[in-house]
Amino acid sequence: MRIAIYGRKFNDSAIQHVQQLIDSFLSHEVEITIYAAFHAYLIPRIQLPDSVKLFTQHQDLVNQVDCLVSIGGDGTMLDTLTLVRDSGIPVIGINMGRLGFLASIAKTEIATAVDSLVKGHFTIDKRSLIKLESNIELFNGLNYGLNDLTIHKKDTSSMIIIHTYLNGEFLNSYWADGLIVATPTGSTGYSLSCGGPIIFPSSENFVITPISPHNLNVRPIIISDNQVITFEVEGRSAHFLATLDARTETIESTVQLAVRKAAFQINLIRLHSENYLGTLRNKLMWGLDTRN
Repeated sequence: MRIAIYGRKFNDSAIQHVQQLIDSFLSHEVEITIYAAFHAYLIPRIQLPDSVKLFTQHQDLVNQVDCLVSIGGDGTMLDTLTLVRDSGIPVIGINMGRLGFLASIAKTEIATAVDSLVKGHFTIDKRSLIKLESNIELFNGLNYGLNDLTIHKKDTSSMIIIHTYLNGEFLNSYWADGLIVATPTGSTGYSLSCGGPIIFPSSENFVITPISPHNLNVRPIIISDNQVITFEVEGRSAHFLATLDARTETIESTVQLAVRKAAFQINLIRLHSENYLGTLRNKLMWGLDTRN
């Protein structure tokens, strides 16, 4: 089995768990490839075999690895999308952060997770992506996200007006700090914190959630993901922010934006000991009542 490992710098208290992960893979005779920048960070901190290979970009992974392991939190997990892209390489996350909703494997479960991964005791969850289209190139051409697209006012400027259309038909003018278009996966992220609903991963929907709307009667709305959503942004400032997951661009108000469902999906690995509803309850404490 061939495994790629991606990660960022993190607290040194987690280094022992990275060593455990590497050792567990080696004990199963797994071929390991590590992201070059992460490898440079690990070299003075853990013991790595000379057989470890390095990768730096998407092309280094295509047809070369069986899955990619993300070490870190949910933000690190989101980074992997720009590496696997449309290759179909499955991704699994080892949580070294706090919440770990996407990176759902606890660092105390590394040995069990590696054993399940090597033995094929897992299921592939296919998650839909959101694609941004514009009249100029944005995000270096990596114009898709797993969680959401956000349009937001820049810095401390006054609110913006986002005129929004569904398949060319006018939906609403949002007077707000911004607007979120989230996938089902992203519905438990920023959108949820702004009052949006939780959407089941296979529901084939987007949710449009305003950020601090001026009109309190403007609420999140769920739409089918076969719709094309277009925007016209205006405000006192000539610039606003657009984000895809954790990546941000500053955009002029003259730029034309549209979002739709991407033509490919990302494959997330779910171990047989996990399920989505259990993750909701355990990670988000969904439905928790201290009286029970």
